[in-house]
Amino acid sequence: MSNNITLKEVMLKEEDIKDLVLGRGACFATDMVTVEGKPITFMYRDDPKDSVDSGWVFLSGDETEDYMNNPKNLHIYDVNTIANYDPTIIEFLDAPFGTGFERDAQGQFVLMDD
Repeated sequence: MSNNITLKEVMLKEEDIKDLVLGRGACFATDMVTVEGKPITFMYRDDPKDSVDSGWVFLSGDETEDYMNNPKNLHIYDVNTIANYDPTIIEFLDAPFGTGFERDAQGQFVLMDD
């Protein structure tokens, strides 16, 4: 029997993941971040869909609308896993729902206007 599920090769392996922010729930991140290794330049927090969902979505900023509309490009991760990709997100994880941040020219996350 053939299994059509293809496992993607992510940048960080399970053994490389440290306990940085445990118990923060699940989030979405694109393959541009986790597979291609592009830095997170945009992050926003939606209302959670369930008790496990943190509401966070992490993007490289290079994703097109077509890219985002393809469910194969966006996956669910533990927030701790994404914090291991970029620990600078940690200080923003308690931001309220509906909040978004983007990197400025100096590489610092700044609050986005609506």
